[in-house]
Amino acid sequence: MQISDIAIQIDRVTRAFDRNRALDEVSVPIRAGEFTVLLGPSGCGKSTLLRLIAGLDTQTDGTILIEGQDMRGTPPGARGLSMVFQSYALFPHLSVRQNILFGLAVRKTSRAVQAERLKRVAEMMGLGPLLDRKPSQLSGGQQQRVALARAVISDRPICLMDEPLSNLDAKLRADMRVELRSIQKQLGLTVVYVTHDQVEAMTMADRIIVMNGGRIEQVGIPEAIYARPETTFTASFIGTPPMNLFPASALFSGPANLTVGIRPEDLHLTDAGPRADLVGVEYLGADRLVAGQINGTPFVLRQPAQSPTPRDRFHIGWSQTAMNAFDATTGKRLHDFDFSSLSPNQKDFDHETA
Repeated sequence: MQISDIAIQIDRVTRAFDRNRALDEVSVPIRAGEFTVLLGPSGCGKSTLLRLIAGLDTQTDGTILIEGQDMRGTPPGARGLSMVFQSYALFPHLSVRQNILFGLAVRKTSRAVQAERLKRVAEMMGLGPLLDRKPSQLSGGQQQRVALARAVISDRPICLMDEPLSNLDAKLRADMRVELRSIQKQLGLTVVYVTHDQVEAMTMADRIIVMNGGRIEQVGIPEAIYARPETTFTASFIGTPPMNLFPASALFSGPANLTVGIRPEDLHLTDAGPRADLVGVEYLGADRLVAGQINGTPFVLRQPAQSPTPRDRFHIGWSQTAMNAFDATTGKRLHDFDFSSLSPNQKDFDHETA
């Protein structure tokens, strides 16, 4: 990756509050023109990192470069960024037109330029008929579009977004995900997007940065994050339902320090294999989630809804390529682990490779 391809470089950034570290030596490049998502549970440090990039807070240690320039001491307004917040932050006494143009007016941009940009952005966002309304006269989705329009009209190449869709209902949130991604691609924006919603991350991101406890767990494209999690945290956080994690002893006569990860959709019912106890069945329309236990270890199997419902006791199988190996102590992925060296717990264990 060339330096010119990097819009933001985070290098060993730490943010400490007394003895607690909200961020602990975080290092990651954010590529120009990509939609990058900071994903993780509450308190993982993702919003703290976004605030440091924006200049709303200052790191305790480390360096943040934006387009090659060290940002330490640079105020937010001089960083060449735009921001979209969860709260929309619209001025209630101003019209939609005035809210969108507020930043340009403060910077004393010429009226001709303001008018030209407003026309383009209003058409892009579908806000033309709403320009004279006040925020109180808009729906939640319309208010979100105004907030996005205010960021886009600045023509700044980097946009930071802090959970901007979390206040919307599920249907509108899904529509806005598609719309926001389309706008980002159309304008070639570098977007850094904070969310705890893995569906948003998986459907919108070019690249996902998974965070936990102030550190980065994994960085990668959505397909790699899902299929090849680098830690048991990522495996258990990504996916609905998440990856099943078994102690190897539940499935094999194998090493005690091994955790085996298998996605719910990669499990199937068999006439042989490890025996499980049925805990419950959840009907989802096209699919059915079967919850079970093997020697006290819970797991979930996803199957088509028309499949036979398992009995109180049933057997499970999977293909060998569906297995992921993790160190049970560190939680880290064991690359190129040879599962063929392990012996199944039962003679009739199903090693189906289909």
